[in-house]
Amino acid sequence: MKAKKLTGEKAAEYIEDGMVIGLGTGSTAYYAIKKVGEMVRNGLKVKAVPTSKETAELAAAEGIELVELADVEALDLTIDGADEVDPDFNLIKGGGGALLREKIVASATDKLIIVVDESKMVENLGAFPLPVEVTPFSWQYTQRMIEKFSCSSEIRKEDGEIFVTDNDNYILDCNFGKIEDPVKIAVELNKLPGVVENGIFAEMAEIVVVGYNDGHVEVLEK
Repeated sequence: MKAKKLTGEKAAEYIEDGMVIGLGTGSTAYYAIKKVGEMVRNGLKVKAVPTSKETAELAAAEGIELVELADVEALDLTIDGADEVDPDFNLIKGGGGALLREKIVASATDKLIIVVDESKMVENLGAFPLPVEVTPFSWQYTQRMIEKFSCSSEIRKEDGEIFVTDNDNYILDCNFGKIEDPVKIAVELNKLPGVVENGIFAEMAEIVVVGYNDGHVEVLEK
């Protein structure tokens, strides 16, 4: 928890007065949002696009001004977490269920800053199941097509019920094992009818802020 807090707060240092920013979802992004709220109360002027209803509620409670992505030209930077980060800054995201909005916001930002603790840094993506957002309509058919990629998958559930995203879709958590070519897998998955988006964020992150349990923070840049 200490590593996540330090990492989130370090990433917030990149925010400057007058910026339009994206705010991610998850346990590490939480601390960045709390820090931004503190900065706003100390006079920082920013506008923010949240990546989930959960983030919107937290940011509003912190006094951060929220705007719709449709109402801005671009975002100066976005701070978000990740479930895995490889040496090329390819990511797996979506453990929190917000991958579609996170990817839209990430694509609209000039600088994507990823905040993680040391456990999320990996040599190859794939130990963490890859989330794939799918339409509820005949999701089982989409699942069968996905599994032709030599993976197994499970429909995500919460409290015994199928998990529903903020976009009213479902998520399949797909076990590929080691993902040798993240870009290829991401492109191929998104070609399948019924797939809305997948959790591979390839070649999008510019900065990765890594927190360590011993209390130090490392900033990696491409």
